[in-house]
Amino acid sequence: MNAIAAETTTLDARVQALVALFERIAATRMQGVPMLHEALRVAAVGFEPDAGAGDAAGAVGVLVTPWFMNLVWLPLRESAEPLAVRASRMRAVGNERFEFLGAHEEGFGPFEACSLFSPMFQFEDQAAALATAEEVLRQLRRAPEAPTAAPAAEPMPARRAWLLARGTRGSNGGAEAGR
Repeated sequence: MNAIAAETTTLDARVQALVALFERIAATRMQGVPMLHEALRVAAVGFEPDAGAGDAAGAVGVLVTPWFMNLVWLPLRESAEPLAVRASRMRAVGNERFEFLGAHEEGFGPFEACSLFSPMFQFEDQAAALATAEEVLRQLRRAPEAPTAAPAAEPMPARRAWLLARGTRGSNGGAEAGR
């Protein structure tokens, strides 16, 4: 098996394990919690290798659950230095930078999450949540536009203002681990 095929197999296995983990959490720890949107289910959207991860091979995508939608960074190798639970680090996703929080689940291991939406009641149904996740990734992964003039240094927009294309520029705010 070549390196690309092995990486794809590892990525597919990690994403399937992530979905299974959050399906178990939905059925156990989150059962009966009022913030659950009953029309939604767990889904992984658009996970791809993270080109910016360097030697800490990882993948980025969106995890949709009945209680949150997060950008998630998954390490694909055990040699990747895990971020301590609740510690934060900035990660580039496409041309933007976001604050991710370290998380760890028994039987799954470490990952990092950046909250996009929580709770999920603004989504009518699963199709709307998935369409939003796909659009977030499409916007993040699009090629950068060539600047027409030297850009002025601006602070990073808050992630929700950026996602909704409104609001003023300010700090990126805190991220939620998604539980």
